Amino acid sequence: MILTKSKPFTKEEMKKLRERFDVYIKTVIDVRKKVCCAGMDRHFEGEEILLQQGSKQEDIWGGGIDLETKIVDCNSFINIRPTQANQSNEILDPSIRKMYIELTEYFFREVL
Repeated sequence: MILTKSKPFTKEEMKKLRERFDVYIKTVIDVRKKVCCAGMDRHFEGEEILLQQGSKQEDIWGGGIDLETKIVDCNSFINIRPTQANQSNEILDPSIRKMYIELTEYFFREVL
């Protein structure tokens, strides 16, 4: 199940998001609009949804959250963007990385 929200996910929604990987939820976040798409099998699926909703490519970043360790990661193939000086799966820009982590913590505050 893929859910897209601009408010924190509820415990009930998080149960549904866990259906795919149990203890890990993939996320794609528009760091400007502060919208999170979560629960997809592949990050590009969330990226596509946000683009269809009017997000700009340069504002969309991917990663996920491990619900057991409470670790937020910033790793996704959609993050590879040579035109934005991001030549890695990881979000390299410290300010974008910080925004991504803070927004993940906001959207998943029920478990973090």
